[in-house]
Amino acid sequence: MATSANFGNMFSMAGASLFLSFLPLLPTQVLLTNLITDFPEMTIAGDSVDEEMVNVPRRWDMKFIVRYMVVFGLISSVCDYLTFGVLLFMLHASPAQFRTGWFVESVVSAAVIVLVIRTRRPFFRSRPSKALLTTTLAVVVGVLLLPYLPLGRMFGLVPLTPLFMATLAAIMLFYVGTTEIAKTFFYRNVRPLGSRT
Repeated sequence: MATSANFGNMFSMAGASLFLSFLPLLPTQVLLTNLITDFPEMTIAGDSVDEEMVNVPRRWDMKFIVRYMVVFGLISSVCDYLTFGVLLFMLHASPAQFRTGWFVESVVSAAVIVLVIRTRRPFFRSRPSKALLTTTLAVVVGVLLLPYLPLGRMFGLVPLTPLFMATLAAIMLFYVGTTEIAKTFFYRNVRPLGSRT
């Protein structure tokens, strides 16, 4: 899951660098993004697993993993590019607003999307572990507050208007919905070795 998200983010960063006259994220913001998104992902090893996933033994299937990374990494990149376009052409963001907007969208969506792709079921029908849910909520709240705190300013983040935040929320809802739909089609058409479902 983490590799898929990182693939999408690096693909987006490389593409954005081709047409932006400024860095899409400052180096310290990239490091902060990676650090914060690691907190929920560290709890995945102790996460609850859906019963149907442990009914039969399963083997690693590298072709399945590569397809998974490509499909969900590309969805992540499409939503990143959508964010870039909205920030630049609709909201006319300054470089600092652009970086803050993408930081917020990137970290919050990376944390929340784990709750979607951790299960083959619709995400609301699969209960994550308490640790995963708690760290995800803590990351979301912390990242939404960070641009308004002195610590955020140390990382070059700036407060965003309600219009910016509402627009970013809509993009994140689109991302979650698209991923949920794609997940249904993906598991219907691509099955790993040893899978009966």
